[in-house]
Amino acid sequence: MKKLLLLLLLAPNVSIGQFKYLPISNGEIVEHTYYALSYSEEHEQAEWVHYKLNSKMLKGITPRKDSFKPDRIVTTGSASLADYKHSGYDRGHLVPAGDMKLSEESMSETFYLSNISPQIAAFNRGVWRKLESIIRSKAKETELYITTGGVLNSNDLTKIGENNVSVPKQFYKIIYDVKEQRMYGYLMPNKKLESVGDYAVSVDEIEALTGIDFYSELEDELENVLESDTRKIVLQN
Repeated sequence: MKKLLLLLLLAPNVSIGQFKYLPISNGEIVEHTYYALSYSEEHEQAEWVHYKLNSKMLKGITPRKDSFKPDRIVTTGSASLADYKHSGYDRGHLVPAGDMKLSEESMSETFYLSNISPQIAAFNRGVWRKLESIIRSKAKETELYITTGGVLNSNDLTKIGENNVSVPKQFYKIIYDVKEQRMYGYLMPNKKLESVGDYAVSVDEIEALTGIDFYSELEDELENVLESDTRKIVLQN
């Protein structure tokens, strides 16, 4: 508890709302009902999104509705639909719509443009979608905390639209399995890929690349053990 209070003093942008295990970083913290994010005005997208996924969330049947819209909670204004029009990139979800079928509200929240990042179509509709499906299968048997974002700390990123939305060269996902006390990391280049398992990395590697401190609320010893793990998610038959 003392460690958490100290971290909050040193990093006032860390939320103390409904979400556990938020990363420490530099963007504007925005809390929606079902997920939180850190918005980077420089890159006009979230540097991370963070949410909980379990069997209850996956029991929903709300259909997907492509209702992309600006995020009015972002004080500096989020990206717009025009930024992506004719850009050649997919409007890639960070929090997948498939994880948020619980209600119309949860589904609608995934279409805020603060939750969207430019992705190559073959990436978004290929291995990235496969990883999302694997995570959903895993969440049916346990409780997961998931953190996702594009790697944005580069000076040579392609920009699209009038708002200069950055196109990440890589995307990451961090999955914390509370029940099994395991942590999985994936780092994938934004291009057509073949195998999900080829891109399993430690959370330490993602932290070193992004400069973001993940899961600092955990006890130091546990955090160090989990974040150095390089195991892949293995689906149960």
